[in-house]
Amino acid sequence: MEGQVAVVTGGAQGIGFAVAQLLVKRGVRVVSWDIDPANDAAMAGLNGKGTAIECNIADLASVQAAYLATCDQVGVPTIVVNSAGIAGPNATVEDYDIDAWHKVIDINLNGTFYVNKTCVPGMKSQGYGRIVNVASIAGKEGNPNASAYSASKAGVIGLTKSLGKELAGLDIAVNCVTPAAARTRIFDQMSQEHIDYMLSKIPRGRFLEVEEAAKMIVWIASPENSFTTGGVFDLSGGRATY
Repeated sequence: MEGQVAVVTGGAQGIGFAVAQLLVKRGVRVVSWDIDPANDAAMAGLNGKGTAIECNIADLASVQAAYLATCDQVGVPTIVVNSAGIAGPNATVEDYDIDAWHKVIDINLNGTFYVNKTCVPGMKSQGYGRIVNVASIAGKEGNPNASAYSASKAGVIGLTKSLGKELAGLDIAVNCVTPAAARTRIFDQMSQEHIDYMLSKIPRGRFLEVEEAAKMIVWIASPENSFTTGGVFDLSGGRATY
């Protein structure tokens, strides 16, 4: 992976930052697309191999501008990890706020689509690429009182499978991971009742560590993952039923 360029959305913290750290250890130059004010500081701490670019993934024009800046400043990305996302409020479907619904779908699903769409042509030009979309176990099983999040992540799984089949004849692998909850800042958006519910569903009896997620994601994004595409890799601590 030495010398490759990776885009990590949501790289300022959480799973995204853990992925960025591990990619740098593998010799990859990492560009974090994020709107988090901490993005500059996070990338500055990556031994000169991290670059911060402000990007709102829910806005196609912002994604396209970030891509052009990445190519100009660092190089054409051949690794893309879509980690940016939000949880949204906890509420029943009948009480779910419409604006909140649209915001969750715009960031989690539309944002992933925009990033995939924008980065694929460059991978084709290089004859190589690895895309890892971060979905969620909620996208497979559905969490109550989290309909927008569950639906958005189910959409990410479907998008991944579709794009993986489209690019299967090339050395471009498109896969996703479906992690159980990890204790990151996304918990700030959830009620304690919902956090307790998620923990109760994990047979291992604990939350996912971001370093554990990073190890799987970086392998999926490596040349070693040369056959699997359109796949769904579980990080659910035993929760997944299919």
